[in-house]
Amino acid sequence: MERRGRVEAFRLLLLCCMLVGPVPAQLRHPLPVLWIMPFSSGSGKGNLTAAVAPAVRLALQDLQRQPPPLGNYEIQLQLLDSQCDPAASLKALFDAMWAGPKYLLVFGGVCPSVTALIARSLPALSLVQVSFAASSPSLSNRKWYGNLFSTVPSDRALNAATVKLLQRHKWSRVGLVTQEGPRLSEMKKDLIRQLLKANVQLVSTQSLSEDVCSSLRKLKESDVRIIIGQFDEELTSQVFCCAYRLNLFGARYQWIIADGGAAGWRLGWQESGCRANSLLTAADGSIRLQMRPLSTKNTAGVSGRTPQDYQDSYLTQLFQEGSKVSALHAFAYDAVWVAATALSQVMEAVKHREKYSAQRNVTVSEEEVYKMLLEAVKQTQFEGLTGPVMFRNGERMTSIELIQFQGSSGVLVGEFSTSTQQLRLKNQQLKFNGPGPARDQTLVVPQRQHVSFLLYAIVSSAAAVTIIITLTVLFLIFINRKQRLLRSCSGSQDELLLLGVLLSSSSVLISGLDGASLSNRTLELLCSVRLWTLSVGHTVGFAVLFAKTWRVYSLCSIKQKRRQQRAGCVVLWMFLLDVFVLTSWQILDPLRWVVQQHHTESDAAAQDAVVRPYSEHCSSVNMELWLTAACGYKGPVMGLGCFLAWSIRAVQADHISSERLTLSVFAVMVFSVSGVSGSLLTTHNPPLQFCLTSSLILCCNMFVLSSVFGPKFLLVQSEAAEGDEGEDEEQLSLLNQELKSQTAQLDVEIETITMQLCDTSESLTREKHDGDVRCVTSTHVAQVCPERKPASPDGINSPDHVWRRLSVQLPILHHSYLPAVGGISASSSSLFSSQEAFVHRDLLTTC
Repeated sequence: MERRGRVEAFRLLLLCCMLVGPVPAQLRHPLPVLWIMPFSSGSGKGNLTAAVAPAVRLALQDLQRQPPPLGNYEIQLQLLDSQCDPAASLKALFDAMWAGPKYLLVFGGVCPSVTALIARSLPALSLVQVSFAASSPSLSNRKWYGNLFSTVPSDRALNAATVKLLQRHKWSRVGLVTQEGPRLSEMKKDLIRQLLKANVQLVSTQSLSEDVCSSLRKLKESDVRIIIGQFDEELTSQVFCCAYRLNLFGARYQWIIADGGAAGWRLGWQESGCRANSLLTAADGSIRLQMRPLSTKNTAGVSGRTPQDYQDSYLTQLFQEGSKVSALHAFAYDAVWVAATALSQVMEAVKHREKYSAQRNVTVSEEEVYKMLLEAVKQTQFEGLTGPVMFRNGERMTSIELIQFQGSSGVLVGEFSTSTQQLRLKNQQLKFNGPGPARDQTLVVPQRQHVSFLLYAIVSSAAAVTIIITLTVLFLIFINRKQRLLRSCSGSQDELLLLGVLLSSSSVLISGLDGASLSNRTLELLCSVRLWTLSVGHTVGFAVLFAKTWRVYSLCSIKQKRRQQRAGCVVLWMFLLDVFVLTSWQILDPLRWVVQQHHTESDAAAQDAVVRPYSEHCSSVNMELWLTAACGYKGPVMGLGCFLAWSIRAVQADHISSERLTLSVFAVMVFSVSGVSGSLLTTHNPPLQFCLTSSLILCCNMFVLSSVFGPKFLLVQSEAAEGDEGEDEEQLSLLNQELKSQTAQLDVEIETITMQLCDTSESLTREKHDGDVRCVTSTHVAQVCPERKPASPDGINSPDHVWRRLSVQLPILHHSYLPAVGGISASSSSLFSSQEAFVHRDLLTTC
């Protein structure tokens, strides 16, 4: 009861101060206005009404001195204590309207909850409200709150200025720290919506309701560099004290305080636990968005006062009453003038209408007066203490100042126009602690980890050599199908084995390609090609080795045919199962070319920067599941193959050592397990993964080629060499027989020639000589008569000429019969130099 009495006494005193003034020179028409205002802030921290009452009193006094039509009317304020309680304020409003007089306008309003409730009911009550408090973003719906007007820029304008500042410096990653409260909660929700619309990432949102330092510590753990603060002035020192302790200041951080106040900086006014120098250091460089408290123009406004003159008068009255300065006093002064100009304009229009109407005794209805007043407030435009006063959609069009704290004072560095939504910065006034604006996050330098061209060229060359060797072996198999070893029952299996080696080696050429050289679409296609070539090649190759091992193992068993049929079925089912898994993988979860981020590393060369390696590889959504399916069914078959290979290690069959076949199976098993394990363990390092897996694939293929086909071709080459020697001996034998037949023909011809010579010599001797002639005949080649005398030395058939021809021709014929072709030895060639060599000793006769 005592507190209520003090409130009533203060109310009466305030009304007396407002309404009692100098006696007017003329009678003024009263205009009753309801002033809804809480006497305190709701937390007992001072009387809000008393802080703005001197400004309202000055406005009423200035209105009394105005000439008509403003001077013809008197604003009579009826104060109602809203208590920041919507229910109590609404009851007080209805009681006042019931008691009368007829109110046309509601003035004031600080509590957002009360303002929202009353503003929603204004159209039904045919009332218009002029406020001098910042309207909440939730009141921006003009369909519901079309009768509410405020001389203070809305919180939506503050958020818009904040977003414009972020966009100007290209800050796209921020953190938000807010104070709990109805107005700031609405302001926070609107800021989040505007940040989302501007594509600005809100990393973390912290509340200051509990421990301030713990909230800021969470921002630091999230690596937030741009911090937006929405809190009252009472928490400013405490926030910057915690920022100093957590080292959240300097060149790496930027603070933006968007509280909407107009009182300026008040660091150190409250005990925060930090020294003044520490607070100044932490706040240095921070930017505060605030409403312009007074116009910067030193000219008189609509009231006839300059901003400086008004401020001096206000502070004088405030000092006399012992109240604190309110940040809203100048806006309250302009709000009184908005209400007075609108009401006076409407009253003058009503008088003129009633006086000069064509019909006498015409009375303007209350509904028409209400609509005229609403339109008059919308069209309000004059120069006030806070700058030009005008409204658009119920919001005050003015400028929002950007004040940067530099050293120990604030510097105006920019303005945001709510009418044009443009931000103008004074870059020459902006000062940052670093070389420029702070980064919105740690500078991340992406570093692509890809296979270098040199490494790819070396590995691809090795793969190309393996492919050439495989093609050569396959070509030799095709051209030597008639050979006994290559014509065996394992010929088709060898071709399949070479096909598997060829496919798996070809996959190496594809695995080294990445996004640095090809497009993503091409790489996704190559992902499927590599998967098929490697998987099918491995399956076919191991299936052939498994079939060979099974066949050798079957030779030692009784049921050979049945086991061989089982081996063929196992190979077929392995291939079909592999094709089924790969086809299902490609249809249900196709491979995509994805980017994988790796562990970041600090970059010592660049300040506040880290290097983030990344790589690109083929992957799908359920990659692990498909890899398990592709490799799972091969494990038991490979284990069975190793068991069979170990069982036949001492058996010799199929022209290949079972020991080498055993080594081949175990080698494929070891290389396969090593390749899969190495590929999974080196995914963070693509060059190492490519080099390791490619080396294992190529080494496995070369080992299989050398162990399976190497001994075969060595054996084929040795048998081919032996075959060539047998063919040479056969050709020599045929040549000797041919030479012997030719020799027999020559013997016949020589004998015929010799007989003709003897007949010729005998006839010549009988004609020219009577002496004895001695003739020697030889059954083989010649017959000689040494005791003749030639009748004509120059005759072509003379004995001298015949003797000379025989001495030349016969040695040539007989010299060709060498031992190599069945003839006489070369050591007997000296016999051809004497004449007796051409006389057969067994058949020598004397004529």
